[in-house]
Amino acid sequence: MQLYLNTSSPYARVVRVCLYEKQLIERTELCWCDPWAADSELLQITPLSRIPTLVTDEGDVLTESLLIAHYLDAVGEGPSLIPSKTFAETLALAGLGQGLMDAAFNVVIGRKHGGNEVDTTLLGQRRLKAIERTLITLNAHPSVLGGSAQRTLGAITVAVALAYISFRLPAFDWQNRYPTLHAWQAKVVEGESFALTEFE
Repeated sequence: MQLYLNTSSPYARVVRVCLYEKQLIERTELCWCDPWAADSELLQITPLSRIPTLVTDEGDVLTESLLIAHYLDAVGEGPSLIPSKTFAETLALAGLGQGLMDAAFNVVIGRKHGGNEVDTTLLGQRRLKAIERTLITLNAHPSVLGGSAQRTLGAITVAVALAYISFRLPAFDWQNRYPTLHAWQAKVVEGESFALTEFE
């Protein structure tokens, strides 16, 4: 398999963590690329020019991190990332994590291309409020309150989204403002799948 990615994408990091968790990292060639480059090799693989993009051994091209993770869960080894006993709960948590990631990523991209004043626009305010509401929701989430550190797709997605906020939007200071969530995330990220996929 081939995975097209970069070191700062939260979406790519979700997939990299899943590759480690499903014991597929050794079978996967990591193809580092710039999705913003119009002439990139990535553009030859997919017209979307998005990362992560996974090319399977059969030649199928998969995009979107949660879809790729679902595929990896099916073909990899070890415990399921989407356990049947908590199927809906896991997907619901993954949805919260993905939404948090989307809002944070769009804040970062908005500021990069429009300056910090973009935060005062209707869309900018909507993104910032979405981040804050989601942090509050996650801090009181049953999985978080229960202290479960099982690395399901939901837990992985939320943990990566939180790490991305720390990396790109440290002013949110979520670790100090939401200590229960911080303690939970610290448990989830223990181990090599997170240690070997740090943001750069």
